[in-house]
Amino acid sequence: MTAEAPKTAAQGRVGETAGGVSMTARGHLPVRLETLDAETALLIHLAAVLAGRGEEEVRAALSAVNGVVNPLWVEEVILQTYLFAGFPRALNAAREWRRISGRRAPTPAEDDDTLVSDFAQRGESTCATVYGEFYDRLRVNIRGLHPALDRWMITEGYGKVLGRPLLDLARRELCVIAACAIAGQDRQLHSHLHGALNAGASAGVITAALQVLSQLIGDDDMRRYRGLWARVQGK
Repeated sequence: MTAEAPKTAAQGRVGETAGGVSMTARGHLPVRLETLDAETALLIHLAAVLAGRGEEEVRAALSAVNGVVNPLWVEEVILQTYLFAGFPRALNAAREWRRISGRRAPTPAEDDDTLVSDFAQRGESTCATVYGEFYDRLRVNIRGLHPALDRWMITEGYGKVLGRPLLDLARRELCVIAACAIAGQDRQLHSHLHGALNAGASAGVITAALQVLSQLIGDDDMRRYRGLWARVQGK
């Protein structure tokens, strides 16, 4: 059965800026999310569907956000899907989005948000924000798995993709939570529950984000995820 997207009040087509979020050319400025607005709830739902549901639901979710959610945010979530669900899903989502939205792809010049040489620096900064006090331990642990994974995590994951400035880091982390949850990746979900807090999402926003996901995820998994969240909060 196809899951319905979260309901939201009718809105006009949003603008081409990132929802009033302050950004720099090479990274994020701090953003604090105190409440889960309808636009962000739809974005979270989309991130989960893109990462783990079938083509029919992907088309329905993309149609639901078209003209309601900032299109730049939608495109950033499509791009970051490749980190968590692979290139095939990201490519198929981008194809459907072009068809549904009628938007053209940006030119390379329009999308040149940073130099490749800056990816490592931006990645270190973004990853340190997400992991906070656990950052140094993370780097040691990942290098212990393979030094290439450590380099790719920083340059590819946090530098090239999650450090892009067109979607603020708090909303990115909420969408990462969605992707990890739909894929059943508990260890990464636990890390990014912390990360969303560190990136500026309030505890209430994260609780509400998990509720958005409850329509896509089985009861047993949701109980486990809520238990993870309780541990993150020290409850």
